[in-house]
Amino acid sequence: MADRFRITLGQLNPTVGDLAGNAAQAAAAWAEGRDAGADLVALPEMFIAGYNAQDLVMKPAFQRDVMTHIETLAAACADGPALAIGAPIVEEGKLYNAYLVLKGGKIASRVLKHHLPNETVFDEVRIFDSGPLGGPYSVGNTRIGSPICEDAWHEDVAETLAETGAEFLLVPNGSPYYRGKFDTRMNHMVARVVETELPLIYLNMVGGQDDQIFDGASFGLNQGGKLAFQMPAFDAVTQHVDLERGPEGWRIIEGEKAVHQDAYAQDYRVMVQGLRDYMRKTGFKKVLLGMSGGIDSAIVATIAVDALGAENVRCVMLPSEYTSKASLEDAEACANALGARYDYVPIKQGRDAITETLAPLFEGTKPDLTEENIQSRLRGLLLMALSNKFGEMLLTTGNKSEVAVGYATIYGDMAGGYNPIKDLYKMRVFETCRWRNANHAEWMMGPKGAVIPDNIITKAPSAELRDDQKDSDSLPDYPELDAMLEILVDRDGSIDDCVAAGFDRDVAKKVEHLVYISEYKRFQSAPGPRLTKGAFWLDRRYPIVNRWRDPS
Repeated sequence: MADRFRITLGQLNPTVGDLAGNAAQAAAAWAEGRDAGADLVALPEMFIAGYNAQDLVMKPAFQRDVMTHIETLAAACADGPALAIGAPIVEEGKLYNAYLVLKGGKIASRVLKHHLPNETVFDEVRIFDSGPLGGPYSVGNTRIGSPICEDAWHEDVAETLAETGAEFLLVPNGSPYYRGKFDTRMNHMVARVVETELPLIYLNMVGGQDDQIFDGASFGLNQGGKLAFQMPAFDAVTQHVDLERGPEGWRIIEGEKAVHQDAYAQDYRVMVQGLRDYMRKTGFKKVLLGMSGGIDSAIVATIAVDALGAENVRCVMLPSEYTSKASLEDAEACANALGARYDYVPIKQGRDAITETLAPLFEGTKPDLTEENIQSRLRGLLLMALSNKFGEMLLTTGNKSEVAVGYATIYGDMAGGYNPIKDLYKMRVFETCRWRNANHAEWMMGPKGAVIPDNIITKAPSAELRDDQKDSDSLPDYPELDAMLEILVDRDGSIDDCVAAGFDRDVAKKVEHLVYISEYKRFQSAPGPRLTKGAFWLDRRYPIVNRWRDPS
């Protein structure tokens, strides 16, 4: 029996629905493995289709096209190492999330996912059928067990594989990022290693798909849960991993152990990568955004420049009579520091025309929120006109605090195709700005240094839709608001939980009410990268019509 086994791991970035492109990536990884003398080239879960493909995989024409590409790929990779790749397959009228082993020009083995996740962003119970508990597959005379993603979070699949002769575990994943996710994964995988006494290789994909960003960070564990190697987070790479057979079975030969960055760096990378991939995979090249002189548009502009390069970012100041001199100066200073284009488009003339048009209908009424929102909606109209004219995707800039309580104007500042800070609370926006001013990495396309002026970070937040307006006129101060929202939204807590944390009951009830009545706005809002398990979209799904309030 062979004493060494080489696996080429493809920690790569597929695109949902790009079957030809994903197959080409798989073929390129296979060629690297062949040239390096690999026995097996492995790719992540559902790689050929892209992940998370949602209802697309239920379409019969898509299923047939997947199999056409799998058969073509198998034929192209007939002579050389086996190729393991995730794909949706149909057998006897049932649709499975499968892991296929291609060898000799055909599908030599297949694994069917048993445990189907049905929480947070996953609806696999609705889409796939559950496969049976099965045994390992063979590559040469080596028996490999491949629990597919969620299957490795449960002990029964790995134990069954160990009991039926698996010599090590190779776990293909489509595991999206949320803050702290790596530690959760590691804890589960260490448990599988301890239970089975088998080495384990955890292979994850990278890249953005709508709101989900896959962070890679693949790794290997030897017996006892000892870390053997760790691949970098977020980078698309292939890596050759060797296993050696000894008296006590297989052992992963130790390799490089990439160091993970802190949570602020990881979150920022997710926002940059999410925007970059959303643009690339949808075909957009350039973006624009309304640049107000406030902190939210400043961080979004910075993310955009880091993701796409300054030459692909347009910042547009749309002042009214309420726009302060400081905001004008700060917006221009930030755009200039980033090297982005800066346009100045006053809204007074358009606003006067709208006011005159509505005057007969508004006669006898007093100015109120309506007139404030006209400013925001006029800005949205002008920005969308620029977007249409120049083919630049409009970014919206509402932070999670505002998105949660509806402190944003639908069809106004909510207009746009993508929101990079949708899952970033206001206080974390402040800290992220400070972090970016102090840090730079090679994956950032923007300049080094303090690109966000200090005045933007330190001044009181304001929508500047009326004289002397402050966000605190309408909302609790952001430290208190964010803390309550974290309880009510991220932890799905109660009013009593807010009170126990030291907050006034009536204020907590007001915040809860704002969250519920803003559901219709979020339903129509742009997608944005998921940073937490309490993100607005697939993580948290509430009815728009909802009369219930916490009675406590």
